[in-house]
Amino acid sequence: MPVKLEDILEGIELQSEESLAYLNRETSEIVYVSEKALLIAEDGEEYEHLPDWQQEEAQRAYDIVESSGKYISLPTSFDIHEYDMIERFCYRISDPKNQDLLLHAIKGKGAFRRFKDTLHRLEMIHQWYEYRDQSYKEVAKEFCESNSIDYIEE
Repeated sequence: MPVKLEDILEGIELQSEESLAYLNRETSEIVYVSEKALLIAEDGEEYEHLPDWQQEEAQRAYDIVESSGKYISLPTSFDIHEYDMIERFCYRISDPKNQDLLLHAIKGKGAFRRFKDTLHRLEMIHQWYEYRDQSYKEVAKEFCESNSIDYIEE
């Protein structure tokens, strides 16, 4: 069953350092599980003492750990390298002055905040979000293609 590319994108964006997203290859469903639940499953710890909502998550984590090939982890921020995406965007800007301002903004500590502030000042924030959305869409497509996952775009 093909997965919706939109679901892959949402899964990628909703991940955090504490919560990871996986694609269930059998159902094409995106499931979320905490790092803590995965550690419990990997260590083979009992989870019946946990509250009901945590037991459900622990069961999902056990299924992920024990079902080889059934789940595949979605790309994380470590896989995507948003800084590289920002830098590529900067080099695409045709106006040399704006390009220089943006490239300068992304150097050093606080680069992401300065980048966004500069985009707002230059009234280019919508261009950035369009580029970013398209880049994430390409990441999702590459993920599907490299893992032989059929997908549909809506």
